Amino acid sequence: MKILILNGPNLNLQGRRDTDVYGTKTFEEFLEELRAAYADMTLDYFQSNVEGELINALHGSVGVYDGVVFNAGGYTHTSVALRDAVSAISTPVVEVHISSIMAREEFRHVSMLAPVVIGSIMGFGLDSYVLGIESLILKHA
Repeated sequence: MKILILNGPNLNLQGRRDTDVYGTKTFEEFLEELRAAYADMTLDYFQSNVEGELINALHGSVGVYDGVVFNAGGYTHTSVALRDAVSAISTPVVEVHISSIMAREEFRHVSMLAPVVIGSIMGFGLDSYVLGIESLILKHA
């Protein structure tokens, strides 16, 4: 199985930004752990602070990946373009968030992606990505 982990804006600062919310482990450290835990799978990773690059990565997932685990960061709440990209592709996409967006500021309570993804996982820290991968494994079985 081949999965793309796609991270949006500011997630390159994981482990350094708002550590009380997001923790101190960098995403690169966590990715090594994920790849070790899922050694029988291909886990590719892409992060961008640029909306268009995320759209291109979603478009490029078709026929290449069995699924996408997508943390769109702040674009979750604002990007009609990302929503349209997810709804336009055949690759299953799971939305993940490190924190619970429902427990944060009110403007974060709405996800533009939730209606067009196969599921949303939030609030389990970096383990939200593990749950996203597991959900794609279950869907693929």
